[in-house]
Amino acid sequence: MESLNRQAEFEIKTTRMRQLLAEKQLDALLLQRVSSIAWATCGADVHINTAASDGACALLITPDQQFVITNSIEAARLENEEGMGEQGWHFEVTPWYGNENRLAELTNGKRIGCDGLYAGGQNLSAELAWLRSQLTQPEAERFRGLGRLCAESMQEAIRAVQPGMTEFQISGLLAGATESRGAQAVVNLIGTDERIFQYRHAIPTDKKLERYAMLVLCGRKWGLICSITRLVHFGPLSDEIEHKMRAVAAVDAAMIAATRPGNTLNGVFAEAQRAYAAQGYPDEWQCHHQGGLAGYEAREITGTPTTGQSILMGQAFAWNPSIKGAKSEDTFLVGEQSNEIITVVEGWPMIEIEIGNKLFQRPAIWVRD
Repeated sequence: MESLNRQAEFEIKTTRMRQLLAEKQLDALLLQRVSSIAWATCGADVHINTAASDGACALLITPDQQFVITNSIEAARLENEEGMGEQGWHFEVTPWYGNENRLAELTNGKRIGCDGLYAGGQNLSAELAWLRSQLTQPEAERFRGLGRLCAESMQEAIRAVQPGMTEFQISGLLAGATESRGAQAVVNLIGTDERIFQYRHAIPTDKKLERYAMLVLCGRKWGLICSITRLVHFGPLSDEIEHKMRAVAAVDAAMIAATRPGNTLNGVFAEAQRAYAAQGYPDEWQCHHQGGLAGYEAREITGTPTTGQSILMGQAFAWNPSIKGAKSEDTFLVGEQSNEIITVVEGWPMIEIEIGNKLFQRPAIWVRD
């Protein structure tokens, strides 16, 4: 059944890509980014270097053909382990040491659309991000699996955190918990104590934890990326931290409540601005992006005051409102009746927010002795 679902999903993807070609009056679509290739192949892993955006192969799709352009190092794994052989891709393989530019030959004289920059090509990165955000049913199931994995990884790591650990050590806990479950910690941010108040993107350092730690994870598997943030505090919370956490939870709940079919990303953003103001922090949204559509990039499309894309059933979102010293973030799917949080950490303390006679639960800070 899984292979049948994957084949049906693959046919949906190829149809969408060829429709894009027809709309843009192009001869071929060139995909080189890890995210685009994973999407087009229903989850193939083509990364080698996690610091690189481009994969270990390129895909070229025409109205009647589909090519994988790669070298002799990668071809067998892509064909066998990543399932690209059974999808009907035609492999164009060159020696790893050769100077042949097979891609240039295949694209010569063609009007090319690309998922980024390519000489002579039309950049369709925005259009492809929108396509990647429109999840099929099998993708939604994979996203749920990844959400559980990321939540379990966060739970394991944060339970092991102790005062005196460096941020590097905490980062290692989070990376180890994630990687041991078969995912990649493509974003692994750790802030402790005053650094949580100073920096929205706290890259781990050798600073030792005293009382307060924030762990941020973007985990990747099957090409999909799931985001989650949790905070832990040793000893009683100050009134300031508790107030800010409740405020940011209210903003997050307002954004999740507004993320429904028929609304737009900038419509949700406007709701966030109103919620920030209502909580007494009208300018905090200006200090960090607020998240947006999730998918094969950490954010396929980031919400802004001018982002007018419509919200569709089945899409994934990860909003991440923050107030200096506090943050709230989970990944969720837009469902028929309500939204489904897929990064629920079992047993985590929660804050209840009532919006329109509905209760929303958002993560609190875990207070430990």
